[in-house]
Amino acid sequence: MTTHKTGSRTDWLAARLQLLALEKEHTRRSDELALRRQGLPWVRVDKTYRFETDAGTATLPDLFQGRSQLLVYHFMFGPDYTAGCPSCSSIADGFDGFAVHLAHHDVTLSAVSRAPLAKLRAFKARMGWSFPWASSFGGEFNFDFNVSITEEQQRAGGVEYNYARGTHAIDQKEPPPIVKEIARGCGVDASTYVRDRPGMSTFAMEDGVVYHSYSTYARGLDGLWGMYQWLDRAPLGRNEKGVWWRRHDEYAA
Repeated sequence: MTTHKTGSRTDWLAARLQLLALEKEHTRRSDELALRRQGLPWVRVDKTYRFETDAGTATLPDLFQGRSQLLVYHFMFGPDYTAGCPSCSSIADGFDGFAVHLAHHDVTLSAVSRAPLAKLRAFKARMGWSFPWASSFGGEFNFDFNVSITEEQQRAGGVEYNYARGTHAIDQKEPPPIVKEIARGCGVDASTYVRDRPGMSTFAMEDGVVYHSYSTYARGLDGLWGMYQWLDRAPLGRNEKGVWWRRHDEYAA
């Protein structure tokens, strides 16, 4: 017998209508937040960034691929990793499905990571993905957009992430066991693993000039994590005890 609260269809409908009012309020609030994002002041990007892509060496304007908007997912795949972060991988599993729709709406979606292009290509082939993925290896792009830190910065502490300094769990001197476990799965130790961090940034281009319009990090990425949007509507919700997900080819048959 279930341990969850049960009731009649009438009980369910009364509770559902109360929830519906809250869901509608949440939707309206989400629409308001989207407008606030779009209303942020744009910051001109004058610095020249170089990337390696399947099409060759590219600049930030090149990543737009002729469109006026660019969405960059900062995929955790540092130069020393042997595989991409499993969390980023589960998010990226949805990219191919909607990237084509974005492309037909004047928006290019691209991942960017610090690992050399050869590593990105190999992992992309393993995962069966086709979305654009650029390497910023040796450049400052990831550092400038607060998703990578140097070993020296790590030792000094107090690095900014998610618009705060030294407050994130991954800044702890002794990383939690789960971080160590994930790091091992990426072929590195925990300290090396957390020098790259997740995030996404958006850019606009007008008259050949690139502007930075928005960035978000940590839980700000929840809305992009497709599986969680489904789990939040499942009977038991996220129902998590630690990190349960894997790269999609690592689940037992």
